Amino acid sequence: MITTEILRKFLLSKPSINRTQLEKEAGIPSTTIYKALEGVQAFSSKHLEKLEVAIRNYGYSEQMFAKARCISLINHKGGVGKTTTTINLGKALSILGYKVLLVDMDSQGNLSQCFGVHNPEKQVIESLITREPLPIIEIEENLHLSPSDIKMATYEIKLITEVGSEMRLARKIHSLTDQYDFILFDCPPSLGIMTISALNASTECLIPIQPESSAFNGVRNLIEKIDNVKEYTNLTLKVRGFLFTMVHLNQTIHQAIMENVSDTYPTIPVFKSILENLTVIKQSQYLNEDIFQFDSKSKAAKQYMDLAHEVASSEY
Repeated sequence: MITTEILRKFLLSKPSINRTQLEKEAGIPSTTIYKALEGVQAFSSKHLEKLEVAIRNYGYSEQMFAKARCISLINHKGGVGKTTTTINLGKALSILGYKVLLVDMDSQGNLSQCFGVHNPEKQVIESLITREPLPIIEIEENLHLSPSDIKMATYEIKLITEVGSEMRLARKIHSLTDQYDFILFDCPPSLGIMTISALNASTECLIPIQPESSAFNGVRNLIEKIDNVKEYTNLTLKVRGFLFTMVHLNQTIHQAIMENVSDTYPTIPVFKSILENLTVIKQSQYLNEDIFQFDSKSKAAKQYMDLAHEVASSEY
């Protein structure tokens, strides 16, 4: 039988389902779902049994939440908001109740530093050149971190010479996918071995892109690299879409470039969520805090929460 947690995850992944209609189809009292998901009143076993039958008509299966969705945030251009997006998307997903692992694949270690991890005793690269499992630090109940720092740059050359170097992370991650709902990889601003390793370990990738001509011009090389990974080493990798970051909505050039990206790459989806260039983001970065710690009521926090809902949904 399904649990309240599984039902909540399913409904988040299918936002178009009308909950009132679902209650009617399941033959349970109105507002039952609302009360249970808000913690006002628990589901009875009889209600859960009826709801399980009903949601199967909407595509539910036991396998849906058995494995984590592994998502690489990738762009070989720096300064487009990859790390900021990883931090705040991961935190938003954890707030929604998903169990999230953030993997720092960048030797700059900015992702790790945001959570106060500056000199990790063990880190990602050491796991990849040894038989040790990935080091995992609990940040919060639903949010964990596998950290990195500058040591990664030192050992990267050693990893390149190892047998199966580009597939080692995938092997490590495979043993963790039944423990998390989402695993997010913060990739470095390059298309080197750490980025390729993350793509090989991922089920999908998300491309943060700033609507500036300099960011747009390098997209073709990025898409070609992703296509090569899909063709030769990770046949099931999906491109979830472009995510526009650091956007000035009042600038016509930003609007024009966003339209140009969509026209140039019509087969790649574009997230409805747009992340604006807001001062509150810079303020939270300065204090090494995620946006929800810094100001959970801010416009930026709402935008990242909207993105989390969109990512959790399978209908974008």
